[in-house]
Amino acid sequence: MAIRPKKRKFTVYLDPELDKALADFAARRDRSQSMIAEAAIASFLSPDDAERREAIIAKRLDQIDRCLARVERDVGISVETMAVFIRFWLATTPALPEPAAKGARAKVGERYGAFITALGRRLAQGQTLRQEVSEDLGDGF
Repeated sequence: MAIRPKKRKFTVYLDPELDKALADFAARRDRSQSMIAEAAIASFLSPDDAERREAIIAKRLDQIDRCLARVERDVGISVETMAVFIRFWLATTPALPEPAAKGARAKVGERYGAFITALGRRLAQGQTLRQEVSEDLGDGF
């Protein structure tokens, strides 16, 4: 059996909230507060602790960066889709004569309701335009 060096008593002053958190943590883990404090100090003083934390942060930042790149791509697709549609619609839809325009304005609410219903069905299906475009282009998108 190896002989362990005698431990030295060390006094630390803690804020009441931190003291309570330490006591609660020790009770949940069924460990002594001294053992938890010793492990925390050893981890904090470990030379690889900063590198480990930096690696964890770098990994998380990479995940966020990839997510933002996908969002940027999707927003770009949405903007371009809307611009192409508006340009096409304006180029192919002639202005209505005034009597017909009044009738069309009266139907706006009904047509908008139909649009919202169709959009709701489309979103409920789960298939998105981005997925369709990716499939049409052979996932090289």
